[in-house]
Amino acid sequence: MKNDHDGGQPDPETLIASWIDRLDPKHRQVFRAVRTALRKRLPTANELAYDYTTSVVIGYAPGEHGIDAVLALTGRDTGVSLYFGQGPKLPDPTGILQGSGKMVRFVELNSARRLASPEVEALIAAAIAQAKTPLPATGKGRLMVKSSSAAQRAKRTAKK
Repeated sequence: MKNDHDGGQPDPETLIASWIDRLDPKHRQVFRAVRTALRKRLPTANELAYDYTTSVVIGYAPGEHGIDAVLALTGRDTGVSLYFGQGPKLPDPTGILQGSGKMVRFVELNSARRLASPEVEALIAAAIAQAKTPLPATGKGRLMVKSSSAAQRAKRTAKK
């Protein structure tokens, strides 16, 4: 996967690894395993990485805009979740989707094996099929660091 970065910044994989390392060890392991599984499942999607004060998010999108993400992997102190961009519109006969937002729903993941469960796999397939912008049929996605809490703090400090 191609990485976008400028020479003055750490390599994106190194940067993201440092963000993931802040998670609780058991959540860190799940996050990494789920990320690997999603890369295999969505090889043409771009990984859009965001570092927030209390979470790490990687969206899987056809382009460079997080709003177009089909799925998003989120790691927090409380656990790891998979978010579905069209969540309220997805068929969920077993009622595993959580949340009440207008745009997204999520499933908590205690292991990467959960992705292979028939219910979650059906949701992933439906999310891909119903994406507003389809994922590219060919090619390889890129990793793009979209936001980091450290960079945001630096910008706020510079403005003062």
